[in-house]
Amino acid sequence: MTLKNKVLAGFTLAAAVGSFAVSGSAQDTTVTGAAGVEKRQKAERGAKREGMHKRGGKAGFRGMRGGMGFRGLELTDAQKEQINTIREANRPDAAVREEMRSIMQARRAGTVTDEQKARAEVLRAQSRQHRETVRVQMEAILTAEQRAQLETRRQEMQQRMQERMQKMQERRQQRQQSTPSRS
Repeated sequence: MTLKNKVLAGFTLAAAVGSFAVSGSAQDTTVTGAAGVEKRQKAERGAKREGMHKRGGKAGFRGMRGGMGFRGLELTDAQKEQINTIREANRPDAAVREEMRSIMQARRAGTVTDEQKARAEVLRAQSRQHRETVRVQMEAILTAEQRAQLETRRQEMQQRMQERMQKMQERRQQRQQSTPSRS
């Protein structure tokens, strides 16, 4: 092999190594495909669990707890302000939430005691009572017409829920009938 060929082979090798190094460093390191989608969805679920939604990172409310059941009732500005005041005054206690979380972790681990079970039941009852009190306070702000609209919505929602439960029960029965018995 001549010196010219050796130099040319060296330059070719250096160019190849350089191009691979540049293309390798320019690659996107994010995970794509099913694994990437799953990782992104898991992160979104975690953010939602923390109360963060796509509304600029502000915490969102769900159901009647946060007054979302009042959406579409055309509340006045004064009513909205009163509802926000009630909501702020009745925020859940972080210590109680943490206590319930530790009891639930113990339950999942299988180490829950009878005292913890009793305490969890007391906390749940207090929480239900508190939610009911807040609901009554919030509904007291509404006009008679708004209350009627809200009641109509509740009945419609309850009807839809019953229909869904009925369909689920029918599908369950169909599956049981179509599955051969294991005798």
